[in-house]
Amino acid sequence: MARDRRDPPFLIVPGLFNSGPDHWQSHWQRTLPTAERVEQSDWERPTLGEWTAGLAEAVRRNPGAVLIAHSLGCAVVAHLAAISAGRGVAGALLVAPADVNRHGPVGPLLRGFSPLPRQRLPFPTLVVASRDDPFVEITQARAFARGWGARFVDLGRAGHINVESGHGPWPAGLGLLRELVEETEAAAFVPRLD
Repeated sequence: MARDRRDPPFLIVPGLFNSGPDHWQSHWQRTLPTAERVEQSDWERPTLGEWTAGLAEAVRRNPGAVLIAHSLGCAVVAHLAAISAGRGVAGALLVAPADVNRHGPVGPLLRGFSPLPRQRLPFPTLVVASRDDPFVEITQARAFARGWGARFVDLGRAGHINVESGHGPWPAGLGLLRELVEETEAAAFVPRLD
C-alpha cells in the first residue's frame, strides 16, 4: 500500500503471544510509515483490563487511528468500543476474530475476554475470516460481523490468516486495508475525540 499523505495513523493490535517478525502485522508495521504496534506487558497471560487500557492509551496518543487487529486483538477492539463509544477511532480491520468461548488448548487464556461485545461498532469496520480457522467457526465470525455492523470478507480456506497458513506480507490484505481507509474517507467519518 503506497503512502498517502492523508493516511491516518495505523495501530497494529496483535492477539495472544503477539505477532512474530514474519506475521503480516509485523510486515505491515515495517511497511506503513504511520503504523505503531500496541504493546502489552504480558503477551502470554492476557487480561482484559490491561489489554484494553493499552489500546485506549495508544488511541489517545493517535487520534483518528485505524485499528488493524488479529485474533484476540479483535476482541480487545470490541471491548474498547463498548467502553469508549469509539472515541478517537476512525475504523477497524478485524482479521480472524477469535471466539473467546471456544474450547481448545488456548481457550482458558481467552475466556477472560468473554462475553464478547456484539453491539454495532461506532466506526467503519471490515471483518476478514476463514472457513477453516481453528479459533473461530466461519458462521460465528459472520455473526460477529453482523452484530458489529461490519462488512464481511470470507477468504475461503485460509487457516488463521497467519504465518502458519501462508500469510506473510499478505499484499491482498493491504488492499482490504486501503478499501477500509477509502470507506472512512468517503463517509467523511469524523472520529469522536471527546
